[in-house]
Amino acid sequence: MKTSVLYAGLASPHAGWTAIDELAELFSHYFNAEILSPKLVPGRWPMRLIRHKHVRFEELHTNGGDVLIVVARGPGDLSMINTIPDCRKKFEKIYGFVTDSYFQHGFGKETALFDAITVTAHEDVEYPKSRFGIQVYQLYQGTDGLKWAPQELNIREIDIIGFGRTPPSYHAHFTQRFHLASSPYLYLHSPIGNITGPNVHLERGMLFKLLHRTSISLAFNLYIEPQGDRPRSMMVTSRWLESLVSGCIVAGRRPISRMADEMLFWPNTTVELSEDPETAGNELVTLLSHNDSLEAQRRTNIFQMLSHHDWRYRIKTFCQMMNLPLPKTLNHDLCLLEERAASLENSY
Repeated sequence: MKTSVLYAGLASPHAGWTAIDELAELFSHYFNAEILSPKLVPGRWPMRLIRHKHVRFEELHTNGGDVLIVVARGPGDLSMINTIPDCRKKFEKIYGFVTDSYFQHGFGKETALFDAITVTAHEDVEYPKSRFGIQVYQLYQGTDGLKWAPQELNIREIDIIGFGRTPPSYHAHFTQRFHLASSPYLYLHSPIGNITGPNVHLERGMLFKLLHRTSISLAFNLYIEPQGDRPRSMMVTSRWLESLVSGCIVAGRRPISRMADEMLFWPNTTVELSEDPETAGNELVTLLSHNDSLEAQRRTNIFQMLSHHDWRYRIKTFCQMMNLPLPKTLNHDLCLLEERAASLENSY
């Protein structure tokens, strides 16, 4: 079966989407697929997620094949098939994996050309299904646990980390409180140096090394002090999964959704902080004072991530949904995941 994988991240890397790029790379690896990644004609990247008509990519050339898998950061990325002339004639089947599927206005007319797509939230299934008359499945996001779970348990020298978006009032209080020379606690924030460009994927390893050495990772749902005009969602984003697979204790404001209930299902997965930032700071200090007793929770977080939320489980389910053959190398790595998880469980 000749397979091609189309995604934006190789040509247009963005720090916020590296986990999704890793899914595309895993698809490419397991299917020995042709990799296609069109260069984005300059423009504001959020617009390509919200309004597909703002998306413009350079043309791609391929001979086509049996299957084209489009790994889309948001619905707007489905329009990347326009970069392949006569795309529908060149590929027998076209499937899509859409991450931020709550950007409904991002679904353009190109969506109708897909045989089937997946969306991350149950409530996002109906719109593209009824609007474009295609098959739509629900499939949660994941992370690469085989690559990024700690090989050994490190000393947690960083007390609190906040990467990506942190609500302004919380961030202001935490910096004023924990950056003082008199404070014994280290609050590390915004450790990512490059948002776009060729160094984005290189710095991915740096971020995980920091997470492996961090006690508490902050994560807040998108409704807490929202900024800008982008749509809101109660989805479980990469930040939760990356923090948990690294063995961090995740503290903040958890999403209130079916997705959160089903994905973050084990006891004490997250610690809910108070709405008042000063009180939240006190809660973090209390949590840090019991740091040694949290070691079992760290192992549990890693175990559950390796057992349920690795991208390889999503790829297996995707193959079953789309009636694609399971690659032998995928089955091998699924066994490796089970072995890694079992070794953690036996070390309790």
